[in-house]
Amino acid sequence: MPFAHRWARPEDIDTLRALMKAAIDRLQSDVLDPQQVRASHAVMGIDTQLIADGTYVIVELDGRIAGCGGWSRRTTLYGGDHSPGRDAALLDPETDAARIRAMYTHPDFARRGVGRLVLDLCEDAAAKHGFSRVELMATLAGERLYSACGYTPIEHTESPPIDGIRVPLIRMGKRLG
Repeated sequence: MPFAHRWARPEDIDTLRALMKAAIDRLQSDVLDPQQVRASHAVMGIDTQLIADGTYVIVELDGRIAGCGGWSRRTTLYGGDHSPGRDAALLDPETDAARIRAMYTHPDFARRGVGRLVLDLCEDAAAKHGFSRVELMATLAGERLYSACGYTPIEHTESPPIDGIRVPLIRMGKRLG
């Protein structure tokens, strides 16, 4: 059975939080030490602004959420509702890159095309809204997927310290079309 998709609704938030926790705990542990995985929860998470904007997609199989992710026309590059430094200012499609945000795959569905589907849906939507470029902040676990989908590194960076622990991140970009 093929994956289905739909745009997220506020009533999905609790299920999305559980999926994100499982994805961070299980999928990040292959590339981060246990302290960095714990710190990742402070760096990553749900951004309900994406749901309110109607730009957050859910991929399902047999009624189970297999993955999720979104795109944004807002300045914030990464982080959840709890993250500091968020900026809801709107981007200009003529000069700015849209943001690909908060991509997560449930570990039970990893490496089955969920991430590629979410990226395709988000890139198509951003292009329809006039954006010719997209950017994202990749985790080490996501870098391989993004590279395979045409994203190139812009800069290697780290999160601000969380209890003295920094999480490695990679800002990546792609031209659409």
